[in-house]
Amino acid sequence: MVTMPAPGDNQPAPSAPEPTDPALLDRWTALLTRCRSGAAPPDPVPYGMNLLERWGESQRRYHTAAHLAAVLDRIDELAAHADDPDAVRLAAWFHDAVYRPEHSENEERSARLAQVALAEAGVEAERVAEVARLVRLTVTHDPHAGDRNGEVLCDADLAVLAGTPTAYAAYAAAVREEYGFVPADAFREGRATVLRQLLGLPRLFRTETGYARWEAAARHNVGTELELLGG
Repeated sequence: MVTMPAPGDNQPAPSAPEPTDPALLDRWTALLTRCRSGAAPPDPVPYGMNLLERWGESQRRYHTAAHLAAVLDRIDELAAHADDPDAVRLAAWFHDAVYRPEHSENEERSARLAQVALAEAGVEAERVAEVARLVRLTVTHDPHAGDRNGEVLCDADLAVLAGTPTAYAAYAAAVREEYGFVPADAFREGRATVLRQLLGLPRLFRTETGYARWEAAARHNVGTELELLGG
């Protein structure tokens, strides 16, 4: 089985200890089993173990297995909108599988990781390509109109913006911790730029369900954080 090093990532692949969340491993196993073909595809468990350790790396504070679980839950809520809900779920597993805050190509490395691992695991080439495309889409969270899979993934990933004020504050604090190596002034400037880009989108949430449930709260939270940053 491929150990799933990310192309261009000099960090060694993790060694896959016991997962901290067996329920997530069960979700992965069921998902991959549905999504692959072939007479004797490899055991899905080692792939899931490897992914879960990646999501549990020490540099993460927000981009953790808890975030993965939340995105998967939101995809389940929005699944009727997607053309291929399982491709979206696979993309969720890989969308931050490579995450080094000091690097600028995490999404690309994560997409390439998905291409290598899913092909080896027996997922058909067309679906692998779609998963990689979706992972790359999380750079901008700005899918084209009619990109139903992209709309679901992006809505699910951004749903954290619509949390309660307390939950949103915890999210923002966790993001700041991940970028603890960045000086305060530089972080404020960079974070404010990201928040302004989000607010500049015509809609944060593209599915009708996501828009109805989360748009107003998310815009309020993002606008409040921007004000607090002096943005």
